[in-house]
Amino acid sequence: MSKIYTPPNDLSSEEIKDRLKRNDAADLLTLPLSIGEYHPNWKFAQDICAQLADHESAAIRANAILGFAYISRTKGLLEKHIVKPLVLSELRENKEYEWRILDSIEDINFFMKWKIGNRII
Repeated sequence: MSKIYTPPNDLSSEEIKDRLKRNDAADLLTLPLSIGEYHPNWKFAQDICAQLADHESAAIRANAILGFAYISRTKGLLEKHIVKPLVLSELRENKEYEWRILDSIEDINFFMKWKIGNRII
């Protein structure tokens, strides 16, 4: 396994929907990062991350939260009433990837000028 960073692929909406249908863990692990970084429709990207935040895999859920951070950084738009409960729930429940979720919260708070998780962190 290489330790060199490779950016996620820029995927079309059709490729994203296809990956969701296939439900392959390796594809779903990087999907939130790709859509958060590249997809031009922030709402579509947010909705996919919200969907993946309910996945059975703790790693995929953590990356869904990271996807929200990518969206906040690249688009500057998120719906707090949708994102905040998902982020805080994952912070409470996903101890294996708590570090990734905390980093994501810091980014979301910075780029969105929110203060979510302040009582928990």
